[in-house]
Amino acid sequence: MVQLMVLAGVAIFLVLRLRSLLGTRTGYEQNPDELRTRAPASDRGDGSAPFEVIEGGGVDQDIADHVDPDSDDGKALAAMKRVEPSFHVSDFLGGARGAYEMILMAYENGDLDTLEQFLAPDVYAGFRAAVDAREEQGLEVEAQFIGVSEVTLKKAQFDEMDNVGDLTIRFVGEMTTVVRDSDGNIVEGDPNTVKKQKDLWTFSRVMGSDNPNWLLVATGE
Repeated sequence: MVQLMVLAGVAIFLVLRLRSLLGTRTGYEQNPDELRTRAPASDRGDGSAPFEVIEGGGVDQDIADHVDPDSDDGKALAAMKRVEPSFHVSDFLGGARGAYEMILMAYENGDLDTLEQFLAPDVYAGFRAAVDAREEQGLEVEAQFIGVSEVTLKKAQFDEMDNVGDLTIRFVGEMTTVVRDSDGNIVEGDPNTVKKQKDLWTFSRVMGSDNPNWLLVATGE
């Protein structure tokens, strides 16, 4: 009975820790790409028409596909494009989809080297603390990523003083996870149950800089 109570306490701790870092998981309801700014279509060699930021009127369809161009979000995206004409919202969201899977699985697998590359220092510290706590308790995670059903731009902000752009994305993914103790006993999860993982992540980058990588600077649900 005492052992069962201890394992139950461990499971509750992990659920709360995961919720604070990676949003929520609910009942059932590609190779990852690095999250980076991509070249304009004319440079990608895919035969598509080159992207051009519209100046002095007209609708930028790349922005209109995701937010109202006249909203604060739309104006922030337009400002990002003025600083960095090669920035493309749809391409960013495609990269974000791959980065979401990469970061989730790196966390589940305790891959701190990968996490450190794509997370801001304070966010990385939180992820690392959770990974370390899991290891100290002798727990192992078995996870399988099924896919992403939603990638939606929820907010865009741009600071013209330092050219920093922040994009907040809502993700809904599906995965299976099992947490086992040092004896191989399951203390949380079910390998046959697919859970929905819901997250609200904010990525940040200095637009126009030589570094193409975006960093995860905030997580929520």
